[in-house]
Amino acid sequence: MDKTRPIIIIKKKSGHAGHHGGAWKVAYADFVTAIMSLFIVLWLLSSSKKVQEAVGGYFKDPTGTSAKIGSTMEGAGENFILTKDNMPQLKNQLEQKIREMTNFEKLISQIEMTVTSEGLRIELMESVSGTLFDSGSPKLNDDGRELLITLAQEMGKLPNKISIEGHTDSKPYATSGAYSNWELSTDRANSARRLMQANGLGASQVIQVRGFADQRLRKPNDPFDPSNRRISVIVQYTIKTNDTEGAKPSARGEEKKPEENPPQSAENPGPKE
Repeated sequence: MDKTRPIIIIKKKSGHAGHHGGAWKVAYADFVTAIMSLFIVLWLLSSSKKVQEAVGGYFKDPTGTSAKIGSTMEGAGENFILTKDNMPQLKNQLEQKIREMTNFEKLISQIEMTVTSEGLRIELMESVSGTLFDSGSPKLNDDGRELLITLAQEMGKLPNKISIEGHTDSKPYATSGAYSNWELSTDRANSARRLMQANGLGASQVIQVRGFADQRLRKPNDPFDPSNRRISVIVQYTIKTNDTEGAKPSARGEEKKPEENPPQSAENPGPKE
């Protein structure tokens, strides 16, 4: 009797299923991310400078906390304490803002900034060819307004106190009567204060408005020189106290602890010229 051979069925497993793994997904995701990054870079290159600075600022400070540190003038707020050490930083930043003015080349010779024992003194002087006020009047002209508005917008970001002084030359006031260079210098200082407070300077920042007439001439040997007619804006130093959160103005610009050097009640006379 013949024996029937058993039928053997051999099934081969295809290796095609191995191509359906997840490695390709990672590569594809990297590719899409690279393409997206490329488009973002191209968009930024074609965007305005304001948009570029805003995007760059986000990546430098995503949490927005750097404004509380006081390391820069931008967004410094109440925690930026301007002391004798970092006063030159303010001077450089104000000079940079003034350079951006439309009439910078015309006004460059009429602006002088110096760091003194009182703070940063900014002298806005008149010249033979350029003035800040109408002749014999406390009314500011266009050049004077633009210059003071530029300063007010930057100083308004600071917690420091501001003093404003008015000065004239020794030429007697043209109109006879009670109005003299004393009134004119004071009125010009107040005119500067009103404009600056209307354009960024804090209402409580100005602590002194002083008119000196011709008693503090910039050029004593030439009392009629136009540069004697000027407005002086002084950004005073501040000091931190241990028992308060705020800062107090320092007339001499020195950082001293209250318990070691109690504040004196004498009026701040301002630096001599």
